[in-house]
Amino acid sequence: MEDFAAVDRTIRAQLASHVPLIETIGNYIIESGGKRVRPLLALLSARALGYEGHQHITLAALIEFMHTSTLLHDDVVDESHLRRGRATANDTWGNAPSVLVGDFLYSRSFEMMVEVGSMPIMAVLSNATSIIAEGEVLQLTNIGNADIDEAAYFDTIQGKTAMLFEAASHTGAMVAGGSEAQIEALKLYGRYLGLAFQLIDDLLDYQGNATEMGKNVGDDLAEGKPTLPLIRAMAVGSPAQANVVRRAIGEGGLSYLDEVLTIVRDTGALEYTRARAHEMVDRALEQLTLLPPSPYRESLELLVRQAVDRHA
Repeated sequence: MEDFAAVDRTIRAQLASHVPLIETIGNYIIESGGKRVRPLLALLSARALGYEGHQHITLAALIEFMHTSTLLHDDVVDESHLRRGRATANDTWGNAPSVLVGDFLYSRSFEMMVEVGSMPIMAVLSNATSIIAEGEVLQLTNIGNADIDEAAYFDTIQGKTAMLFEAASHTGAMVAGGSEAQIEALKLYGRYLGLAFQLIDDLLDYQGNATEMGKNVGDDLAEGKPTLPLIRAMAVGSPAQANVVRRAIGEGGLSYLDEVLTIVRDTGALEYTRARAHEMVDRALEQLTLLPPSPYRESLELLVRQAVDRHA
């Protein structure tokens, strides 16, 4: 896809800085093997509505910058040492450079928003940055809290993950000048795709392959994150099982990993989490019925199906 190659060229051009460390860290994380789902969403959404201009390229690149900046910051907050099978930037260069380069990428993304030249698009993206930050803070405050229910969990992942998916497909539709109904449909499509994506991420923490995932099974548990497999296991498991999961969340670490892996399997919590992800896929696919048939619409359909079929 020529659009994707153009986005890559734009990303590399926008990474240019007279400070060498910015380019070094920026290139390191950009090249770390990410799927670039979010910029792809912006490209496909615009093309699915017949867009033939070039602003979707800038839009897709700035969305990748927004995403990359959050990765840099998240790895510092989570004290992560591995992402996508490689050492994290903070593990390689330290926390301070990672945070500051993340700030640079965020700032550069706003410069690129100005280049797109649409106040409505800028309003959507700037609002998204606030919601994403709120979602990250909400997740942080919930660390070690075993009293989080399913509704609170969905609020958290809507902010920290689904919001940027939503903003990507929403603004892609906006740059194409789609109808109000089509723009709303693609906005919701991105939201449901993002929710499905995070649900599968949280599922894979308890049944994934460490080599394929680029992180270790149980990382979320070690951090004390109350994700849906754990929330469901506490809700439907025996009092004894629920108590084990509560202690595991409250204490963090991996002391209870083997027990928790057994519990989430025996309570059907993993199947439940996957079923909720498929529910989000169905909702996303329903939105695409408002788009005209095209290879781009087909790609959007394939993208959301792949979100729940992945193993990493």
